[in-house]
Amino acid sequence: MGLGLGKKIEIGFNGLGKKIEIGFNGLEKKIEIGFNGFERINQFVAKLIRQRDAAKLATANDPLRATNIKATPLVPFLIAKHNQEGLESAGMKSLRVFALLGAGVSGLLSCSTVAYSDEAEHGLECPSYPWPHKGILSSYDHASIRRGHQVYQQVCASCHSMSLVSYRDLVGVSYTEAETKAMAAEIEVVDGPNDEGEMFTRPGKLSDRFPQPYANEQAARFANGGAYPPDLSLITKARHDGQNYVFALLTGYRDAPAGVSIREGLHYNPYFPGGAIAMPKMLSDGAVEYEDGTPATESQMGKDVVTFLSWAAEPEMEERKLMGFKWIFLLSLALLQAGYYRRLRWSVLKSRKLVFDVVN
Repeated sequence: MGLGLGKKIEIGFNGLGKKIEIGFNGLEKKIEIGFNGFERINQFVAKLIRQRDAAKLATANDPLRATNIKATPLVPFLIAKHNQEGLESAGMKSLRVFALLGAGVSGLLSCSTVAYSDEAEHGLECPSYPWPHKGILSSYDHASIRRGHQVYQQVCASCHSMSLVSYRDLVGVSYTEAETKAMAAEIEVVDGPNDEGEMFTRPGKLSDRFPQPYANEQAARFANGGAYPPDLSLITKARHDGQNYVFALLTGYRDAPAGVSIREGLHYNPYFPGGAIAMPKMLSDGAVEYEDGTPATESQMGKDVVTFLSWAAEPEMEERKLMGFKWIFLLSLALLQAGYYRRLRWSVLKSRKLVFDVVN
């Protein structure tokens, strides 16, 4: 069995070598035929040039001058030089054609390799979802923001922080002031020092930020097997195609395909760079019970929490869009006024008639 396998391998390599040799021989013959064809074409063109020059000289007004020019040895030299330059230019053109073909093939191969490595490095490309607040004059779904905050509190806040968001930011957006104060009072904040120089704890208030799940980065990594859960305050702005990426990541957990091995403690997600993520699947149907009675499906929770994170990263979006619409409206009025003023002032100059008295 071992000898037979060795013969098969040897024959296979020999056959491959013959195929490569035949391929190079065929390419060499094609190149040689191409150069011969170019040489014949250049000879034919040179012949036509000689005939045209001879006809011009024959029809010249001065036959003596034409005879002298024909007799001079400079004309054959110029024709030979022209033929030589034509052959060199033909060879250079053929080499340029082959170089362009080689560059094109290598470019296609490199593009496919880059696309494959990009997918492996940056993850699978995310689908584009029709977010209701992405329009020019669209606003956030505030009911979805409230549900998303509930998902964050019950699912995400145990590992991820939102250190740039305060409780007072929720007032008038998804909660009333009384609801927000009651929510903030449920946490304890370390404050101080007091008059005796000691730190103390107090109930939270509206100006406090969302609480941190861990004291420091080392504690977070120790609790998560070496992985550091990122802060979610600006996550939809810090990731490419942020909203689509976060939603696809939360709902994109799959079983690893055949041939893909995932290290123990990691989970397969094709949208995460590298495909292996330390965060397990957190969203499942019925994981949260919404206050307004909305069915808490996996996709619904993903949509709500992404809407909440989008608002947290860009809370001024609605005000910015409204201000932009106001400015566009005012500038449109100013443009109409400027057009009317220009027409009023220039109408006299454009409609006047100038008469020149050329007699006097």
